[in-house]
Amino acid sequence: MKYYAKIVRSIRLVITVLLLLSHLPLQAQSTPPLEYQLKAVFLFNFTQFVDWPPGSFDTDQSPLVIGILGENPFGSYLEETVSGEKVNKHAVVVRYYKNAEDVKNCHLLFINLPDAKKRKQAIEVLRGMNILTVSDAPGFSNEGGMIRFFTRNNKISLQINLDASKSSELVFSSKLLRLADIYKSGENL
Repeated sequence: MKYYAKIVRSIRLVITVLLLLSHLPLQAQSTPPLEYQLKAVFLFNFTQFVDWPPGSFDTDQSPLVIGILGENPFGSYLEETVSGEKVNKHAVVVRYYKNAEDVKNCHLLFINLPDAKKRKQAIEVLRGMNILTVSDAPGFSNEGGMIRFFTRNNKISLQINLDASKSSELVFSSKLLRLADIYKSGENL
């Protein structure tokens, strides 16, 4: 009888270890890298340092929409960051888009398209809309994007393309502009 009890305990131990190991990849996928956790906080903070023109919201109760075009690098962290938050009485929500033509009623859009040609096409579709475009793709500012994340001295830095923001009638706070490098045509950081 003791022999069978030992076998049962051993089997339980093996099953428990296998179950724990099978859940590790799921946990790793649900928590984005620290870099994207910080970028999620930046995205929310941008909403407090950018003014959208009148008419950008359908009603006074319409939400401020942060969208993601392409793959979501933030996991659930962006949604957790904005949960319960309001900006100028507008609840902040997150929406996901597969292509630029689907982007409607969005105020800030993180563009995560690895193909430069597709990114540039998306920016063209969005040009003139009251949407703050953000990405961490190399050359994003040169492609017509408004804010680009880049790394300098192991820190997240910002590059702002003011010319791109003018066509969307967005106004950046001087506090935000002081933190960023201002993009000059043809410049790549």
